[in-house]
Amino acid sequence: MNGKVTQSGHTRDMIFDVPTLIEYFSAFMTLQPGDLILTGTPDGVVNCNVGDVIVTRIEGVGDLINTLGE
Repeated sequence: MNGKVTQSGHTRDMIFDVPTLIEYFSAFMTLQPGDLILTGTPDGVVNCNVGDVIVTRIEGVGDLINTLGE
């Protein structure tokens, strides 16, 4: 947030591994190339305020940059 890393995680830290999640979701829905499975957030949640810039980075995918508004 605002240029400071407040959360960092890795797939190895997840409760369920990626193949298990894909198997679970594909049992009741069709997954398409480019679909994302959102799994939650790692430790380090902080309070955000209007104007804060949040960068979400996924290695090998890219950055999603959001500025919080009212």
